Amino acid sequence: MRKYVPKDNVQAKSYYTDRFWVAPRVPRSTVEDTHFLAVVEAVGTQANETYVELGQLVIHINPKNNFEVMKTLKEKCGYTQCSEQSAVDYLAQDNEFELFWQLLNINEAKRIRVICRLANGLAIESIEPLYKSANFAEREMFDMFGIKVNNHPFLKRILMPDDWEGNPLLKTYPLQGDEFASWYEVDKIFGKEYRDIIGPENRDPAKIDTEDTKRFSRVGYEVPFGADISEGETKTAIEYSETFLVDYNKNSSKQLDERR
Repeated sequence: MRKYVPKDNVQAKSYYTDRFWVAPRVPRSTVEDTHFLAVVEAVGTQANETYVELGQLVIHINPKNNFEVMKTLKEKCGYTQCSEQSAVDYLAQDNEFELFWQLLNINEAKRIRVICRLANGLAIESIEPLYKSANFAEREMFDMFGIKVNNHPFLKRILMPDDWEGNPLLKTYPLQGDEFASWYEVDKIFGKEYRDIIGPENRDPAKIDTEDTKRFSRVGYEVPFGADISEGETKTAIEYSETFLVDYNKNSSKQLDERR
């Protein structure tokens, strides 16, 4: 097994050679739009900060009020669609997550982003009773970040296996996985006693093993499993399907003289 290396300071490492470089902030403006002004008035004192960014209203709220704010935005302001919900890891910097919800008012063609800061270890209230699309989004947030959601109807992992260790979207999670990830399939399928025989999982996406006769990633050079390739390998012609819409086997192409 590989030597374990502590990963607590991964987020604190510098990714830029110029230590004085600062990413430019997206321009913000005050709320002047009539519709957005009505929304701010409806939310009232539950909004800690409001401004317009990239043509949409941004509202910062207290995490304890997320359900009440969402209910107001849906029932009184016409934001009937929650198109996105997730989080950003700021644990190394503030020991907090930044949660956001992206809402859409179809009738007015307006968008709102609701943001709150949630301390590490605390839970957020589920908005699934208001927006059914939040069901899978909250499960993904729980799976990828480990953020618990109160009163969710079925809070369990949605992408990773139930017995997976860690949360892959945390900034302290290694890009190529950790020791647990490298041995997961071996332990699950064969058992830990086969570690020395099989070896850890290869997590290098650029590596192509010439002795791999499964040829999953080598289009045109597939061979039957277990075939002898010691004498070399032969390229196989790629055959495309012929349908009534497009004939992919035709070599001729047409080039337009000018843009229409």
